[in-house]
Formats: sequence, C-alpha cells, structure tokens
Amino acid sequence: MKIYFIEKQKFTQWWMWVILIGLAIMPIYGIYEQLIMGNPVGNHPVSNLVMVITTLFIFGLIYFNWYITLITEINSDGIKMRFIPFLKKDISWSEVESAQIVDYGFVGYGIRLGSKYGTIYNIKGGKGLALKLRNGKRFVIGTQKETELITELKKINIPTTSYN
Repeated sequence: MKIYFIEKQKFTQWWMWVILIGLAIMPIYGIYEQLIMGNPVGNHPVSNLVMVITTLFIFGLIYFNWYITLITEINSDGIKMRFIPFLKKDISWSEVESAQIVDYGFVGYGIRLGSKYGTIYNIKGGKGLALKLRNGKRFVIGTQKETELITELKKINIPTTSYN
C-alpha cells in the first residue's frame, strides 16, 4: 500500500487559545489566593473542593482541545480519516462514487451535520474533500492543502474537480 497524501490538522487558531488560556488564569488565581494565601475569593467564595474541581475541568478542556486531531491519509487502497478522539473512517476506492474539492464556507469547528455536502469534519478553514459514496452517503473532510490533495488524487486516477 503506497501512501500518497497525509495531512494532520490541529486547532491552531490563536484567538481560541487566548480564550482558553484566559479561562485558565481565573482558577489559578483563585487557587493561589484561597488555597495558598488563605484569602477567600469573592463575596460568596466557593469551597476549596469546588475550586480544585473547576480548575481540573478547565485544564481538562484545554487538554481536550489540544488533543483533537484530524488526520487524512490517501493511499492506494482508499482514504483513511481519523477525527481523534471521535471517529475513524476507512473508505476503499471502490466505495467512492465521486470526489470533489469544495469551498463550503465557515460552518464552525468539529463535526457539522446537515450541510448540502453531508457531514463536515472540520478543524479550520472552509475547504475540504467532498466524497459521495456509492451507498449514497456524503461527507467532507476539511483540508488546508487542497492543491496538493487534488494533485495526489489525480496521480492515482481519482477524477477530482475543484470548487463547485
């Protein structure tokens, strides 16, 4: 099995990380003031246990967003898509009816249901590989490397069009 294309995407939007890190500052300050310095935080301070649980939750959320990864692999057998930690799809070329690079616009991040292209798996941007399978299912795998993706699909004789 020859691999023609691999793309690994993670959330790298600066504004999202500013928000997440900003959220982390609040419980760190609370833990410092209330647990270390002994000064209750606010007019109605929460218990130390609630403060620790909140901090762990926020840092868990930060880790979760760092962990999410969209991996697309095009090989001689088909397409492998991993949206870690949610799902994985292995599609053989015999299952693919059509492949098209589309500009679906911004629909949000993550897994988006109900677009005209079917389900969209997106980490960033608004372009992706729209696949229609012989069984009628349709979905889009987001990409930041649409030109390279088209080039590699043509090498293995998968007819692909760009932008509908």
